[in-house]
Amino acid sequence: MSLQTFTVQGMTCGHCERAVQTAIKTLDPQAEVRIDRSQNLVEVNTPQSREAVAAAIREEGYTVAA
Repeated sequence: MSLQTFTVQGMTCGHCERAVQTAIKTLDPQAEVRIDRSQNLVEVNTPQSREAVAAAIREEGYTVAA
């Protein structure tokens, strides 16, 4: 498992947070996900590659800046 931090643009509400969390959990059901919407930060503890996690977030319609 490795801790990865992403800057995600476009999360404006609780529904957005749940959509991002669901996308990540679909990729890795064991992932630990922490979201700070006010800072646009998503922290994910997962063995999945950074690009795979970013792609899952992008597929939900959000921009992954970092």
